[in-house]
Amino acid sequence: MDLMEKKVVYVQTELGDIPEDWLVCEFQDVMTGFSSGQTPYREIKRYYEGNIPWITSGELNYNIITDTIEKITSEAVRKTNLKIVPKGTFLFAITGLEAAGTRGSCGITGIDATTNQSCMALYPIPDRLITEYLFHFYVKNGDLLAFKYCQGTKQQSYTGAIAKKLPIAVPPTTEEQSAIVEALSDMEALIRQTEKLIEKKKAIKQGTMQELLKPKEHWNNRTYGEIFDFLQNASYSRSQLSDEGKVHYMHYGDIHTQFDDFVEIGKDDIPFVGRNIPTNYSRVKHGDVIMADASEDYAGVGKSIEVFNGNDAPVIAGLHTILLRDKHKVFVDGFRGYIHHIEIVRDQFMSLATGMKVFGLTKSALSKVLIPVPTYEEQQKIRSVLSDIDTQLRLISNKLEKLRLQKQGMMQALLTGKIRLV
Repeated sequence: MDLMEKKVVYVQTELGDIPEDWLVCEFQDVMTGFSSGQTPYREIKRYYEGNIPWITSGELNYNIITDTIEKITSEAVRKTNLKIVPKGTFLFAITGLEAAGTRGSCGITGIDATTNQSCMALYPIPDRLITEYLFHFYVKNGDLLAFKYCQGTKQQSYTGAIAKKLPIAVPPTTEEQSAIVEALSDMEALIRQTEKLIEKKKAIKQGTMQELLKPKEHWNNRTYGEIFDFLQNASYSRSQLSDEGKVHYMHYGDIHTQFDDFVEIGKDDIPFVGRNIPTNYSRVKHGDVIMADASEDYAGVGKSIEVFNGNDAPVIAGLHTILLRDKHKVFVDGFRGYIHHIEIVRDQFMSLATGMKVFGLTKSALSKVLIPVPTYEEQQKIRSVLSDIDTQLRLISNKLEKLRLQKQGMMQALLTGKIRLV
């Protein structure tokens, strides 16, 4: 693929500086058929016992949609006046745009399907715009367009009239659009390949943990209360975190989203709060364990990380966490992060968790949970095997992050004409 070498003149638009030979126009100038679907009457159960795919806005995840959570009958299609959206159609979310997970979300149908009223189908005019270019344009700009153009008080939404007026910048030929799509699709393929490799490595780690952490007859059962001191955590909310702070702050959300079972202070991206540690909060030391004591599902109950803090940086455990310190060095450094994966430990977490919408463990309940304790030699061997897998996972994860950043850079350059492909 060749880069266009001639000097390009740019013009200023609401989408940024765009080459003067590009078409900067409204959606309605390059698209037709702004249509949304409906939800068949829920009280008629048989409507949802068919085999016709029915797409909701929650399934628009910047993807090609090849299956749907729910399927409906031909009777539901007929009675609800639904249209079959053909394979290869661009869809974007038009309601609930105040939510970060929905705002800007879009997809392309990989099957013939129907949709609900929260999805809008757009059909590019042949020889003016290709669907795949529209998809990449909206992935880049959908969030900003929603902020600027959607309307509503409690719920932010697009109407068909608003959607028709949305701005778009289009390269002058479908050949150039196709070249942009090809470049971005190649990068997406690399990202998907790397994501699959990560999932494969995670599965290997899970299987290895199940085998290595299976309790042996000679392992000694001891309780969390016997092994750990329960130290004082802080209770700052997310809104109280500050870029100007000097103290690392491990919020329970940081634990749930943590890539692996450890966090290395100084290398991992941990938020800050304040400039000094208040005297009534315990300072996290190297080898301490921070457990999330609340989760929206049972799988997250008791999720823990071991803190590597070799430089003794200022760190405190935050809201909805339990800070644990191995008071008699029962475990070797680097093994404590794996304790919450031991099946018998997890089973106890789930049986002791309380709550309705959010499940949690109390310190009192946790103190009674039994941990099968391997010998020091076994702990070291288990740690060695699992840490090797964790290292591989982290390397692949870093590669994935770099690829995603490269894609963002490519989108910025290609979709604003800073780099021209012919």
